[in-house]
Amino acid sequence: SVDTLVELTGASPATIRRDLTELEGHGQLRKVHGGAVAVNLRGMPMPYSLRSAENAAGKAAIAQLVSRLVTDDMSVIIDNGSTMVAVAQALQERPITALCLSLRAALSLGEGGVATVSTPDGTLMPESLRYEAASCLRALGAFRADVAIIGTCSASPAMGLTVTTHQDAQVKRAILASSARVVLAATSDKLSRTSSFRFGGIDDIDDLVTMQDAPQATLDAFRAAGSRVHIAD
Repeated sequence: SVDTLVELTGASPATIRRDLTELEGHGQLRKVHGGAVAVNLRGMPMPYSLRSAENAAGKAAIAQLVSRLVTDDMSVIIDNGSTMVAVAQALQERPITALCLSLRAALSLGEGGVATVSTPDGTLMPESLRYEAASCLRALGAFRADVAIIGTCSASPAMGLTVTTHQDAQVKRAILASSARVVLAATSDKLSRTSSFRFGGIDDIDDLVTMQDAPQATLDAFRAAGSRVHIAD
């Protein structure tokens, strides 16, 4: 807690809070009421069932805001992940041409009956129903997008954009290369940790869409790198 750190270090509460904010911005901890807690600095891939249930309301709010950044008739890449399924649902009634990297997102988007939906031609991974990396790389090599909507396991100013598997990092690098504009849709917890495999830096992101409790130091770093920051209600 802040009080404990004051007692141990002799520093003022204001100094402790400032230092905690700086450390949070570097992904070293996560601030909570009255102090801070450690974060899992690298992490392991979580089952899709757990990820999809985690912070569902926040993901839906992010998705609605992302949908307002997409205009009709755009060519769009929709990454894999539970937040991307929410984005696909929010875009159901929009006349766009989309390459979806998971079957879940493709089905959600296609249910609206308006969008033109493409998927990679390859094997689906169990549970998450995302397409395996090789087929995604082939599809991305033949597709050019006005905007890509991506997720990430982690993002920090110091470590950049990171994920838990080498294959996912390869796919996300290809997404960046195939897109004129990149929108990162990320819940606030992903902005205070880092994972093992880097696929880009925060300067690769044109727009960050996140939540009100995102670390302020991280938001400031994205803005300094040239990103537009959008906060979902």
